[in-house]
Amino acid sequence: MAVISSDSMAGRSALGVSRRVSEFTYVCAIYLGIAVLVTIVLGATVPSLRQQAQQVHQALLIALRPAQDLNQIWYASYGADEQAVPGAEAASGAGALPPEDVRADKLAESETRAPDSPHLSFSRALQASVAGRHVTGITAAQAQALRSYLARKYRIAHSVAGALVNTVFVVAREKNLDPQLVLAVIAIESRYNPYAESHVGAQGLMQVMTKVHKDKFEAFSDGPIAALNPIANIRVGTQILYDCIKRRRSVEGGLACYVGATGPSDGGYGAKVLAERRRIALASGIPIGR
Repeated sequence: MAVISSDSMAGRSALGVSRRVSEFTYVCAIYLGIAVLVTIVLGATVPSLRQQAQQVHQALLIALRPAQDLNQIWYASYGADEQAVPGAEAASGAGALPPEDVRADKLAESETRAPDSPHLSFSRALQASVAGRHVTGITAAQAQALRSYLARKYRIAHSVAGALVNTVFVVAREKNLDPQLVLAVIAIESRYNPYAESHVGAQGLMQVMTKVHKDKFEAFSDGPIAALNPIANIRVGTQILYDCIKRRRSVEGGLACYVGATGPSDGGYGAKVLAERRRIALASGIPIGR
């Protein structure tokens, strides 16, 4: 009986060891499979991430050039051509403000003109915003209410919000579009992050697909990387929106075209943009345009 009991215990012990070895092998196989999947995923995504990092790095290098080469203000992606504003003398120092008699809309217009300028800049519009100037056609109270709404909701500097408002009003009016519609598109697309990039490669404030609209950036000396410049991005994005509305013959259809919807549904994108436009109009007191 003792011999039988001893053999039985030895068998059970061997069986236990075998089970542990099997469990260990099973766990190792699972982790090995996970490692293989992670390797495959990284192999597919790292080149894209590397390219994105290089684009952002190039934009930051341009933004951080010495003051003697560029008029350096935070959030300005490129330096200013100091002679770009008619009637304004060249500013001395990065923080110098333009003369008081130069209107904000003239400053913004001068920055959005001549897209082939090698020193396309957002700084002039930013300087006008810091000085409290705004585009014509809206009151000072409306301009202040609008910039406060955008700054508070999207957590951007008040001066940046004012500069974006000035720029958008100038560019949108050139295309006879409601500026608040463009501001709403920016809100939904990027939440006012000029360096935003989607998983499909849409970039900047208005999430422009640079690969699809590469031809629209040919006018800019920096090419597609200009999509990270607020002015260039607003210019190209507004042009695309204008073309979409003209093609679809309605704002709703144009928004569906802008987001790339080919069927009857745009996934609620248009409703989101129009709802944000109503909130912007309510906060600013500026009537909604056509």
